[in-house]
Amino acid sequence: MTPIIFHIDVNSAFLSWTAVEELNKGAEIDLRTIPAIIGGDQKSRRGVVVAKSIPAKRYGIRTGEPAANAFRKCPDLISIPPDHALYKRKSAELMGYLRTFTNKIEQVSVDECYMDFTEIQNRYQTPEEGAIQIKNGVKEKFGFTVNIGISTNKVLAKMASDFEKPDKVHTLYPNEIQKKMWPLPIGELYMAGKASVHTLKKLEINTIGDLALSDPELICLHLKSHGKTLWNFANGICDSKVQSEKQEAKGIGKSTTFREDLDTLEEAQKVFSYLAQGVSERLKKADQKAYMVSMEIKYSDFKTVSHQKQLDKATNDVQLIQQVAVELFKELWDGMSFRLLGIRTSKLVAASEPVQMSLFDEEIQKPFDDKHKKLNKALKEIRTKFGEDAVVKAGNMIS
Repeated sequence: MTPIIFHIDVNSAFLSWTAVEELNKGAEIDLRTIPAIIGGDQKSRRGVVVAKSIPAKRYGIRTGEPAANAFRKCPDLISIPPDHALYKRKSAELMGYLRTFTNKIEQVSVDECYMDFTEIQNRYQTPEEGAIQIKNGVKEKFGFTVNIGISTNKVLAKMASDFEKPDKVHTLYPNEIQKKMWPLPIGELYMAGKASVHTLKKLEINTIGDLALSDPELICLHLKSHGKTLWNFANGICDSKVQSEKQEAKGIGKSTTFREDLDTLEEAQKVFSYLAQGVSERLKKADQKAYMVSMEIKYSDFKTVSHQKQLDKATNDVQLIQQVAVELFKELWDGMSFRLLGIRTSKLVAASEPVQMSLFDEEIQKPFDDKHKKLNKALKEIRTKFGEDAVVKAGNMIS
């Protein structure tokens, strides 16, 4: 049976959920019908735009931009502070309703999920009919709207749900890729971050179709393994399954949320240096090494994305973990301000597990490793005696 996958995404979730809550309390104006944003302070005009109404979008207001800019574009703009307890409750209500159709749901953020519709598609004449029933049911039951993308795999369903909004159902089956997806700008491809788009445009790859028809070896030469991922996505290739049950987290990681959003690569590199140190220390304390390094970004609009890399050799080395995390960040970051960064390692093995190395590897690595081990041992002794913050890299010191 051909898989049928839905991607269900709440339209401007935080603003929609706030608008519905205000209306339920007796508000006379629907925030969705006027220039309004979630985020920022109405008086001080500080903070960033987390979500926006369609009327606010018409003023050129963008998610992630400083609230001060938004108020300059629209002086009569209404700003509401975020209410995360409300969002969590609305999200739980939505997921509970969706599970009345099927339990095969993978929630990927507070306002979006994948649904494996395959086993229940025979209840409907077409998958589109089923999606419309779900979409309309959400609107009637809760008062907000969703977009639903339909395809045979997760990446195409995700791309489809991002087509025209709000309150729409779109398909993007494999035979529709050339017509519906290939003409789109390369920046609209799922997981094509700012750095990757910049590299691809230098190669004169400006649309998703340009990438799909390019030589994958050339793309990998410039973007490494992430280039192959993007090339696969441009061709509609994705073998990721809907994970309806949260998999047991087997790994070691560390993340941090910032008091104020960050927006530069330099700031991210300093954060990753700090995080990598913590992850490395925990791995060593557990006497383990990792074959997989993952990096997570939570943007200013609370959307979360992650990317991972399989290593040739297991490691607990702080410099290598940091290097991989920064590389993954550069590949995925879309230029938007971010409020959280994280590193996680998985596929753990005992640190004593033998590693097969060539003679060349041994000759090159031994002097470096001996020096590095002595330095790490000295640093560990200092931190054990005087605390984790006793020694930091000069490059990580923020004045």
